[in-house]
Amino acid sequence: MVMNSVHRLLVPLAMAGLLLLSLAYWWLDNVPHEIFGVAVFVLIAWHITLNRSWFANLFRGRYNGRRMFTVLLHMLLIANMAVLLVTSVFISKSLLAFLPLPDSTLLREIHWFSAYWVMVVVGIHLGLHWTRVMMLLRLISGRPSGSATRTWLLRTAALALAGFGTWSFWVLGVWGKLTFTYSLDFWDFTASVAPFFGYWAGVIALPAIITHYLMVIVDLQRSRRGPAPRRL
Repeated sequence: MVMNSVHRLLVPLAMAGLLLLSLAYWWLDNVPHEIFGVAVFVLIAWHITLNRSWFANLFRGRYNGRRMFTVLLHMLLIANMAVLLVTSVFISKSLLAFLPLPDSTLLREIHWFSAYWVMVVVGIHLGLHWTRVMMLLRLISGRPSGSATRTWLLRTAALALAGFGTWSFWVLGVWGKLTFTYSLDFWDFTASVAPFFGYWAGVIALPAIITHYLMVIVDLQRSRRGPAPRRL
C-alpha cells in the first residue's frame, strides 16, 4: 500500500520536474530538451496506466459541478499534451530529424504556447488533487493527521507561496506567453539558473493554491446546505 502511494506521488513529481527542465531550452540546448520531452510522455503513459480506473468510470455515476470541472480540466490537459506531442514530432531537430517533415515556425510557436498552458493546467490539476496528495504523504510518513498549529502554519506558507507565484507570473511575463503575445524577452541563463526554476515552480503553485482553496470553499458551502431532500 505504501509503495503504491510512493509510486503515485513520484510519477507526477518526476513529470513536473521534467517539464521544468524542458522549459530551460536556452540553457540545456535542443538534445536534452527533446530527451526530457520523451521522458515526460513516457511518464504520462505510466501515469494514465496507474489511473486507468478513472477513465473506466468516466461514464458511470452522477455528475456534479466539481466532477464536471475535473473532467473538463483533464480533457484540456490531455488536449494540450496531444498538441505538444504532435508539434514535437514536426519540429524535432535531433531525435526525429531523420523524418522528412518540413520545419514550421508556426508549429514551433504553437508548441511553446501549449507548453506554457500545460504548466498552468498542471497547477490547477495539482490543486484539485491536493487533499489526496496530503493523504498519501500522511500514509507514507505514518502520521494520519496534523495539529491545528501545523494546519495554520501550512495555510500561512500557502499564502506566502501564492504571493511568490503572483510575483513569478510578472517576472517571467507568463500572461503574455499565455495570450500568444510575441516577445523577445528570454531568461538570461548566463547570469542565473536556479531562480528560473524557482519562479516557474511559483507559477505552478499559484493556480494550485487558488484551485485548492476554491474547492475547499465549494465543499464547505455544499456541506452547509446539507443533502438534497429525497423525492417522494
